Amino acid sequence: MNIRFTDNPPLNPVQDGRDAQARCAAILAADALPAFEPAVSVSYRSSGRTLVVGSSAHALPWADRLAAVLPVTVLLLDSPDNPPARPYPVHVARTVAVAGWLGAFEARWQAPGQPVGQGRFDLVLDLAPSRLIPSHQRPHGYYAPGDDEAARAQAAEELLDMVGDFEKPKYFAYKERTCAHGRNGLTGCSACIDICSAQAIADDGDHIKVNPWLCAGCGACSTVCPTGAISYAYPPAALTGKRMQAALRAYREAGGRQPVFLLHDPEHGAALLAQLGEALPGRVIPLTLQHSASTGIDVWFAAIAYGAAGIAVLMTGQEAPQYVAALDQQMAIAQTVLDGLGYEGPHFQLLRVAAPDELAVALRHAPRGLAPSEPAVFHLANDKRNTLDYALAHLHRHAPQQLEQVALPPGAPFGAIEVDRKACSLCMACVGACPAGALQDGQGVPLLRFIEQNCVQCGLCAATCPETAITLRPRLSFMDTRSQPVVLNETQPFHCIRCDKPFGTLQMVENMLGRLGAHPAFAGHLDRLRMCGDCRVIDMMEPRDELKVTNLRRT
Repeated sequence: MNIRFTDNPPLNPVQDGRDAQARCAAILAADALPAFEPAVSVSYRSSGRTLVVGSSAHALPWADRLAAVLPVTVLLLDSPDNPPARPYPVHVARTVAVAGWLGAFEARWQAPGQPVGQGRFDLVLDLAPSRLIPSHQRPHGYYAPGDDEAARAQAAEELLDMVGDFEKPKYFAYKERTCAHGRNGLTGCSACIDICSAQAIADDGDHIKVNPWLCAGCGACSTVCPTGAISYAYPPAALTGKRMQAALRAYREAGGRQPVFLLHDPEHGAALLAQLGEALPGRVIPLTLQHSASTGIDVWFAAIAYGAAGIAVLMTGQEAPQYVAALDQQMAIAQTVLDGLGYEGPHFQLLRVAAPDELAVALRHAPRGLAPSEPAVFHLANDKRNTLDYALAHLHRHAPQQLEQVALPPGAPFGAIEVDRKACSLCMACVGACPAGALQDGQGVPLLRFIEQNCVQCGLCAATCPETAITLRPRLSFMDTRSQPVVLNETQPFHCIRCDKPFGTLQMVENMLGRLGAHPAFAGHLDRLRMCGDCRVIDMMEPRDELKVTNLRRT
């Protein structure tokens, strides 16, 4: 169990009973909101073409059963002696590769001395010793039941029903403009790619691309996205926030104290809670999410601002291991902020349990963190950064400690940058690389400005800087200057020695002289490095054998 215990006082049966009644009111209030209907869906079409892969002893018997209803093709991973003829194609393969999703699987295989075979299929029954598609979240239409005969029988039964047209919600929304994945060929943030258990997110140059047919709707990508460029759309964060607000309002009005939201999935988590029954503490309010990984610090901070004493997230062991690590990191960042503001905690609990008795023990130690004295009234926005701004402003306004800033661990989506003024040439490459508008130029004046509120600590500015003059500084600032442009570096413009037009900075020109002074193109013509681009071309094109006087301005 991955549980954070708190030193809770002994259970008060009277208050626990009152809390349990208040919880009923909270659940009714949250459930009274209209059900969410997805606006965009993803469609699949399957005609039942099924690929069965495995040894002859395993693949052929199951293929025989399926072939009575479905068009079947078999890839045998061994060479059986005198196999009986089958009414469906049977191939022998030593290497097999399969990729795709329901209605659109592609397979390639090869046997020694044979040409490469390939085919398109709607469904796959994988009985190979190791799975052909290794992703934790398996694509729709792909079944890999392992060695268990009961699991194989269940897979075969489900395959028979996978013929026709199907659809699911499009679980995500993506705003390419604010994506911090890359700029100019350099990679900044790859958090969504790293965490996706369905391998549905891939690099696409300076941006990402999401395969909606592979996306399983876990929402973990939106949880770790620092900018909110990829957001969860089923349901959106705004609806989750409304459910929390309604639940907490009803809970308070019914006399409940120190409410804790227990976030869980509608399948495994809900089943575990059903087994728990009356052992569930009265102040714990279950809240069903599409997936337990679809929630992060924006929703948690808002819940604390609304008056929750804590957040518990239930993981039952069915989730990808990277989800647990990501939620643990998010909780550490969130708790660091609340500790810095003086809110007595802890406020967060990550539960990884698989049995009701384990869950009962864990929830007896559910968080009893301090919440603001006045509940917030703002609504969650679908824009993650806007929600964070509202929630953090409220938490700071009512904080026991009015600190100007809180130091955060690396990987936090808040922070500042430090610029080495001696190294910085004000080339503004960092401004062009910043996806969040945190870095700005001087609008024709050689200065570099920074708005800390916008910074997501993606590191693209540091990766882009040719002078390695930028250092990230993770922190959360509450100073008035957080939302105002602050000058990080400035200098006087350098003027062309030929036409007197400003075209750079003194530091930039000195750097060019140091680096290019020995280059053959400038040997004997160093003054060209002190000229603007137009004058440099003119100087290069002028005949050298004609006597001409040019006034050069020396600096």
